[in-house]
Amino acid sequence: MLADGVPPIPLTLVADTRPYLEYRTASFAGWHPRDRSMLITTRFGNVSQLHRVAAPGSARRQISFEEEPIYGGSWSPDGSTLLVEKDAGGNEVSQIYALDAGRMTLLTDGKSRHTLGPWSDDGTLVAYGSNMRSGVYNDIYVMDPRDPGTARLVLSTDSGGWAAIDFAPNGRDLLVFNYISVADSQLHIIDVHTGAIRQVTRDAAPVAYGNLKFAPDGRLWVSSDKDSDVQRLGLLDLETGLFTPMIEGGRWDISSFDISKDGKTIAYVINEAGFSRLQLYDIATGATRTVAGLPPGEIGSKIKFAPWGTLGFTVYSNQSPGDAYSLDVATGEVTRWTESEAGGLDPAANVMPELVEIKSFDGEPISGLLYRPDPRRHPGKRPLIMSIHGGPEGQASAGFLGRNNYLINELGIALFYPNVRGSTGFGKRFGSLDNGPFRREDSVKDIGAFLDRLGKYPTLDARRFGVTGGSYGGYMCYASAIRYSRRFNAASCIVAISNFVTFLENTEEYRRNLRRVEYGDERIPELRAKLQEISPLTRVDELKMPLLVVTGANDPRVPASEADQIIDAVRSRGGTAWHLLARNEGHGFRRKENADFLFWTTLAFWQQHLLGARQADAN
Repeated sequence: MLADGVPPIPLTLVADTRPYLEYRTASFAGWHPRDRSMLITTRFGNVSQLHRVAAPGSARRQISFEEEPIYGGSWSPDGSTLLVEKDAGGNEVSQIYALDAGRMTLLTDGKSRHTLGPWSDDGTLVAYGSNMRSGVYNDIYVMDPRDPGTARLVLSTDSGGWAAIDFAPNGRDLLVFNYISVADSQLHIIDVHTGAIRQVTRDAAPVAYGNLKFAPDGRLWVSSDKDSDVQRLGLLDLETGLFTPMIEGGRWDISSFDISKDGKTIAYVINEAGFSRLQLYDIATGATRTVAGLPPGEIGSKIKFAPWGTLGFTVYSNQSPGDAYSLDVATGEVTRWTESEAGGLDPAANVMPELVEIKSFDGEPISGLLYRPDPRRHPGKRPLIMSIHGGPEGQASAGFLGRNNYLINELGIALFYPNVRGSTGFGKRFGSLDNGPFRREDSVKDIGAFLDRLGKYPTLDARRFGVTGGSYGGYMCYASAIRYSRRFNAASCIVAISNFVTFLENTEEYRRNLRRVEYGDERIPELRAKLQEISPLTRVDELKMPLLVVTGANDPRVPASEADQIIDAVRSRGGTAWHLLARNEGHGFRRKENADFLFWTTLAFWQQHLLGARQADAN
């Protein structure tokens, strides 16, 4: 870790925050098909690893012991083989391994980028993506993981958005997905025996296909915004490409689903402005019912039926750290398998978010989640930090805040998580409103609308507002600090885009065209000029407030050079820029020791440049 321009961190700060750093979460990763244990990821040491839980409330038995984090695993249908992905230092050049008795056996070439895909139902094949052929694009391969020498190419591609999704029950047809943009994707079927490929969808206008799953009867269920503003769930005819919607979430997206092994039930999640609702659908009758008894918050993207019919999933709530749950579909009984520690603190004492809904500068409805400190403990007007999500195809959701609960509970700082235009979860029209360089700054103007509203709250101190964000949210952090230089006191911008042109030129090649669809093509002179114009580096003279810039040296998405160039520019003009660089991280900090030091640095930054603002005014 390199702390450049960062003052020494007081040990008292380390001691004060310790309980808030020692929380643990548990994320559902799958079921063992024979012994009925649950596979989860959790962290006992410095990084997340795989664990097995034999029954609800049982001990977490660690089964992977790697230096790098492991975020998931995939059991073969017979439970004999467990496959995992692992990269090095956050570089996202993942390899596929077989894990057995704590030992990892490398199945791929050790140097190319690999993405683990589905197993065939008979367990003889696993599909995966790899850039081994070209060094850039995601080709599709299959292999018998018990004999890595059987690996063979079944589809060569010319873009970075291809992925293997699911095998049909016949074990021969493999569904593959070509992601063009958040609003446009195409589906194909590969015969893995012959290599023949046929395109299933040929939509005249862009259509997004989200989750996709073959039912036991061979029918393909998909979530799609075909003929709709939001993602609905329905059947896709493999011969005609015709989509027939069967389940709707009203004005909200259906964000994930799974089908029971007996083909009778679909479990699906509706995303309601960042809050999740779990539903069950009876395929025979079309009846739906809501699952009760879950903490209000966010359900993780992975939900999966066990062969015996139990549903597994994760729930994240600010009053309950992420934990693994199961559902008995027949009885509706919800069972909590893990109860994660919160450093000795009572998570029920954490505040829950309020949904703030307003109209922006042009009348567009926008919303966000506001966490306000308890006024009994922190009376009077409180400072606020606005935290902007990345993506931009992302969304602020009602999950667990972890370390940030220290800001609310102990320092009395309110937190606000906006969903500006371009955020997902609010329909494809809303998601497209920031596309291209000529509409990009409309999302920054949304921040101004939120400032107008929040600045009028009698419990908030508009003289002490800060802004933060990561990745694309880091661009928004810089841009908001520039546009609203009189309304924010300080900005903490993490793995952030500082110049769209240099970002597009230097991000990993396989991602470049995918990002050009969203931001604009820097090779076109008119678009290049506009991208330069709206880039924070171009307007650095207007960046008057103190900065904290956070970087991962191995970041393949937003290279560390994006941070270097804005730090140099700010400092050359006499400005303040703290810089925190982790040499063993990529696009975000995954190691606890690094995340802890980042938090202490961030706290020191806010204490000096945000909490001290009132005293400065008083003097």
